Amino acid sequence: MRILIVEDDVKLVDQLRSQLQNAGYVAEVCYDGMSGSIWIREGVFDAIILDLGLPEKPGLDVLREMRAEQNTTPVLILTARDSWQERVDGLKAGADDYLGKPFFMEELVARLEALIRRRHGKVTQQLEYAGICLDLDTHIARSPEGVEFQLTGIEFRLLRYLLMNPGRLVSKSVLSEHVYEEELVRDSNVIEVYINRLRQRFGKQFIKTRRGQGYCLQAEGCES
Repeated sequence: MRILIVEDDVKLVDQLRSQLQNAGYVAEVCYDGMSGSIWIREGVFDAIILDLGLPEKPGLDVLREMRAEQNTTPVLILTARDSWQERVDGLKAGADDYLGKPFFMEELVARLEALIRRRHGKVTQQLEYAGICLDLDTHIARSPEGVEFQLTGIEFRLLRYLLMNPGRLVSKSVLSEHVYEEELVRDSNVIEVYINRLRQRFGKQFIKTRRGQGYCLQAEGCES
């Protein structure tokens, strides 16, 4: 899953990025409102962490602009401005959640996970499809036969994204963007290697291939 952090506090950004990466997220970063608007318009993200007190363009304007453009990506506002009126303004402008500084990193990650789960219609930390279960806390996956696998970081990111989008055809480039940071995007052959690893664990039919287009979990409408 790919998260955009729009925050001008460099030290805080480093902490956020490290925490999100440890939790299995791809974290992209920009440090001002103008850049934030460009990234939001041109990229595809699963959630956005947005500061209000940004240079060049206020975070509230960035939020109003993206909602006016019908961008429905979940937004968590993160700011030192913690008055009730500003919280109300942020929520009315289209924010999905609000966290005042200072905060605990664990709380931020938990709130972010809840926003992403709700967007995909999931209510627990367990993702399931076709008898395969993934625990988002432990990164352990279980096969329909009950065999458990401790996944590597990349395997976890790939399987989580596919389980969040069951039945949806996903290209190699989209998978790569949601598994690697912008500067580390790998070629399609590497993604194929990890897809094959997941197939070895959960069966060849679990992840279907549509030649030249991408992958999807086994579902009606996906052809091998």
